[in-house]
Amino acid sequence: MCGIVGYIGKQNAVDVLIDGLRKLEYRGYDSSGIAIVDHTGLNVQKAEGKLANLQEKIKDDNLHSSIGIGHTRWATHGRPSDYNAHPHTSQNGRFAVVHNGIVENYLSLKETYLAGEHFTSETDTEVVAHLLEKFYNGNFEETVVKVLDVLEGAYALVMVCADEPDKIIACRKDSPMVLGVGEGESFIASDVPALLAYTRNCMYIEKGELCVLTRDGITIKNHALEVIEKEIHAIEWDAEAAEKEGFEHFMLKEIFEQPAVFKKTIAGRIQGASVHFDEFELTPEQVQKWKKIYIVACGTAYHAGLVGKQIIEKMARIPVEVEIASEFRYRDPMLDEDTLVIVISQSGETADTVAALREAKKHGCKVMAITNVVGSAIARESDYVIYIWAGPEISVASTKAYTTMLIAEYLLGVYLAQQKGMPNAEERAAILDGLQNLPEITEQVLTDDYLAQIQNAAEGFKDANDIFFIGRGFDWAIALEGSLKLKEISYIHAEAYAAGELKHGTLALVTEETPVIAICVQESTYDKTASNIKEVKAREAKVLAIINEGDDQAQKFVDQTLSIPKINNFIAPVLAVIPLQLISYYTAKARGCEIDQPRNLAKSVTVE
Repeated sequence: MCGIVGYIGKQNAVDVLIDGLRKLEYRGYDSSGIAIVDHTGLNVQKAEGKLANLQEKIKDDNLHSSIGIGHTRWATHGRPSDYNAHPHTSQNGRFAVVHNGIVENYLSLKETYLAGEHFTSETDTEVVAHLLEKFYNGNFEETVVKVLDVLEGAYALVMVCADEPDKIIACRKDSPMVLGVGEGESFIASDVPALLAYTRNCMYIEKGELCVLTRDGITIKNHALEVIEKEIHAIEWDAEAAEKEGFEHFMLKEIFEQPAVFKKTIAGRIQGASVHFDEFELTPEQVQKWKKIYIVACGTAYHAGLVGKQIIEKMARIPVEVEIASEFRYRDPMLDEDTLVIVISQSGETADTVAALREAKKHGCKVMAITNVVGSAIARESDYVIYIWAGPEISVASTKAYTTMLIAEYLLGVYLAQQKGMPNAEERAAILDGLQNLPEITEQVLTDDYLAQIQNAAEGFKDANDIFFIGRGFDWAIALEGSLKLKEISYIHAEAYAAGELKHGTLALVTEETPVIAICVQESTYDKTASNIKEVKAREAKVLAIINEGDDQAQKFVDQTLSIPKINNFIAPVLAVIPLQLISYYTAKARGCEIDQPRNLAKSVTVE
């Protein structure tokens, strides 16, 4: 994933680009660069490493222009380096291009159109700049269309031409971009945070559209260069939401934001003892028609889906399968009009999940999206959308988006049950009451005393080479998420196991040097999990247990406990995962890791 910014207007483009890239550095941070059009033509500056390296490189250059494009990179083709950094330019220096995505046929394009030309990078993107030069006919827009005709893959492209210094042209196929509408200035970026300091008015670019940004405004055209009318949307996020607000890291800030965003996710959706979604309404006949549900997602969203399976099956009694999106469309899944496919993605742009959505649509399935981003590809292409309203999540390691995905699934499970006319009305009411109490209860695990306990535990984990997470049912599902968080940001090898499976091989790996984190929250499986804990204790493992408040038994057979406040046991997974998030954070901090931008990872994965 990469970050893109473009600006044309009355300010110094260099300042706007650097500021925007700083807001998007979570999307890619192995190199960065800018290209401006000034009195000398194109002026391109690039640097390997973090954005600070680029800032240091240009600080004494007194660069000034009113038009430019910028990029912060997450490598897909070619190692991180100055020469692989974007923007890339044509041989004659007329065109500069920044790119997010992959040009899948770049090698064949080199052979067909660009044989014998000299390339200065290992990237697929440089081909686009060379093609612009090859096809240029004196009309920038027409040339871009010719280039798009031969490109294959998923991409977002933003381009400038020294011969036409009064415009920026952008286009997208799958990879996300958003336009910012200002007074006497226009903006484009990969994500909203880059725009917040300058405008709250935005437009979303659809697949296949071409955008022309000038100082006077933005024109959106189709492939035939016919003008398309677009609605302007108001961005409701506060600019401060993209800043750390005094927290040392975005991840910790976003963990602490959970009580507030839980309120937003729930707001207006619980009406008495029932659930209502403003985004859509399902008839009882429609819900009764669905004989099966697939939940399709990647990474953290996939883990949320594992919880969602148990919620929906228990509440609505519809069979649910949970699939990894990157596997789903390649195994010829059994899909038909009686199947609902639920796709989950924080960004709404996850490439594999978008592909799975489209595969489901081909087979006549209705598709429901659970996502955080209004106007994202998944939101636009689904039949029904549940927005989680988590606000911008900057840290690569997802926290508040995961927990609000769970809340959305609880609401959906109750909604499907009520629309089916299920007889569990009392149970549904208890769940909704618990969700409404959740924000206030969550604040109890974010107190100084609680954090001190977790920091103490983290000190015991920081030197471990391996850590195992165990649990059953819901507890196993959140153990998977806890292990992912730990490995993402602390670089400790961590794995989660269904506790009952330990004796089928995993116990061979347990020693006194292998800490175990046991989630012991689900009352229905408590005794069985306790037995599994005793198995690892018999192998001298040190065990930290996540337990319910008032549990006076666990301390007899574990080394350390962290309790969560009493809450409806069915919705306890939302609460129980927060100590796991904090354990990951403080362990990574104790190890001196770069928490918000862990190595080799990016926030949104928009390539397969």
